[in-house]
Amino acid sequence: MKLIKVGAAVLNQTPLDWAGNKQRILAAIELAREQNVKLLCLPEMCICGYGCEDAFHSPGVHATSWQILKEILPSTHGMVVSLGLPLMHRNGIFNCAALVADTEIIGFVAKRYLAGDGIHYEPRWFKPWPNSVCAEIDIEGKTYPIGDIHFNVGGVRIGFEICEDAWVAKRPGGNLSLEGIDVILNPSASHFAFGKIETRKRFVLEGSRAFGVTYVYANLLGNESGRAIYDGGALIASSGRLLAMGSRLSFKAFDVTTAVVDVDATRMSQARTASFMPVLNPQEKNMAEADFSWPEIRPEPLNTELEAWERSPNIKEEEFFRAETLALFDYMRKSRSNGFIVSLSGGADSAACASLVAMTFERALKELGPQEFAARLGYIRGVSAKSLVKDGAEALTKSLLTCVYQSTQNSSQTTRNAAKAVADAIGAEFVEFDVDGLVKDYVSMVSRGAGRKLDWDRDDVALQNIQARVRAPGVWMLANIKGALLLTTSNRSEAAVGYATMDGDTAGGLAPIAGIDKHYLRKWLRWLEKGGPLGLHPIPALSAINVQAPTAELRPQDRKQTDEDDLMPYDLLDAVERAVIRDKRTPLEALDLVRLQFPQYPDKQLALWIERFFKLWCRNQWKRERYAPSFHLDDENLDPKTWCRFPILSGGFERELEQMKKSVK
Repeated sequence: MKLIKVGAAVLNQTPLDWAGNKQRILAAIELAREQNVKLLCLPEMCICGYGCEDAFHSPGVHATSWQILKEILPSTHGMVVSLGLPLMHRNGIFNCAALVADTEIIGFVAKRYLAGDGIHYEPRWFKPWPNSVCAEIDIEGKTYPIGDIHFNVGGVRIGFEICEDAWVAKRPGGNLSLEGIDVILNPSASHFAFGKIETRKRFVLEGSRAFGVTYVYANLLGNESGRAIYDGGALIASSGRLLAMGSRLSFKAFDVTTAVVDVDATRMSQARTASFMPVLNPQEKNMAEADFSWPEIRPEPLNTELEAWERSPNIKEEEFFRAETLALFDYMRKSRSNGFIVSLSGGADSAACASLVAMTFERALKELGPQEFAARLGYIRGVSAKSLVKDGAEALTKSLLTCVYQSTQNSSQTTRNAAKAVADAIGAEFVEFDVDGLVKDYVSMVSRGAGRKLDWDRDDVALQNIQARVRAPGVWMLANIKGALLLTTSNRSEAAVGYATMDGDTAGGLAPIAGIDKHYLRKWLRWLEKGGPLGLHPIPALSAINVQAPTAELRPQDRKQTDEDDLMPYDLLDAVERAVIRDKRTPLEALDLVRLQFPQYPDKQLALWIERFFKLWCRNQWKRERYAPSFHLDDENLDPKTWCRFPILSGGFERELEQMKKSVK
């Protein structure tokens, strides 16, 4: 047996945080060294940060990345380590992984397949490296191999698939296996999405089996640059067998997952495969070599046991909770904000946001402990390990989360009581603003300007919107005073149809639930009320929220306003949205789909709702353009800056809608 110990590191990096990124890289290398790891894979673009956006076009970013790489080299003594950075070659910028052996750079592998769909925009900055092409790059007077290359390090052959390379049909691993590769490293920046970990497991396991190699997958962790959440989840497999799996969605700044692998075993798995045909006249120019002494080691137990929450029957609820709380914590500390402000209406959306914030602090304190928690938030006055030990999570939440209930004459005692009950249950500071006088002043002023008295029959939308808008200045002012982040509580279903008041309930610097639909959010709140996440606790006070029919409470109470009366049933709205926006169906095709899912409604009613969706979708693109940044959770995002582009002005699908209406006459 030829045994070597490999490691996959996950890092919570920040774009252009040179000192912080370097410190976490060095800490991960040191942790790997303590565990006797000799081959360590670090995530994609770990030196500069994956989410640098157009800063990748800055020569200074390239120069600093190179300097940081050189500063890291001494820490790789006695190890083989991969590190990611951008490199310019012949006026093209390439997404590269450097392989370092015992403080010396051996060469650079350039990414072949660029992620250019969904939230990724790599072709804007990088060029794809062509298959089977190798070159040389001169940096500071020294020449290194670069391109589609692999390595022979002390007799162990190492190749790369960089993130997207493993997601395509014609994976580089196929050619690498023919070159007799022993280990494939995959440095990744693969964003979180519900259930995505299962896809990653499949390509890691299948890659290790089909290519007859050991496969080491390392990923980013945390909210790196604002919208994308990275879940970590390092994986190590060999010959189709999972050897080790790291934790996901943790609050750790870095972590290393390890396994002992048998190089002789993977070589023999290729040898006994009848269809395997090695390259017998290899292009050695595609291979870089380095001397390295692999020490003798012993086998170790496998590390494949799932965390308890990963085995939960409510896995989507758990993933949503953990992704959101991690993203909120990172967003707050990386923006150096002093907590959060939530305009708590007594409805589902704002209750979800407030509950997530409170659980963010509770979960972070539990996982990190007082010392590390205080170190992460040391910029906030009054947050110290001593105070956290003394006062605990409750006092922390009270100081970092303020909930504001803002009433008008159309607000009910039901929502006021519900808001107060939730704020008390989660330990937030609760403040009440009566904004009815402001509403009346605006209505009176505009009535005089219009030369007539405004009334609900003629001015319904304007009278609703002014109530939402006068709520914004007060909470913005409170956020300014506290130096806190104001959260806007709009969900994805509202964004789809523009059921929100710009400069009113959309006011805020971050929209944490704008990536989730209302139907699921209500289901999640019921779960949180009665069970909640493993390791924490339910919030029974949410029952006051969950028994209500969602309502904006902007019309007089005798009009009995509800969201679904204004729009359509939320489960139907979400089905239409998926058909129309995610799957790009026409109105008639959408009708064919939803009539199967909702046979309780007549075709004529379904057609009316679908027509309403299309008209509201087209009319309100300008609103989506102005929404605060939101977190990416799945492939149904409506954020026009990172996922779903649509013209602000359009023909509104008039021809297609007419075809649908004719079909149901």
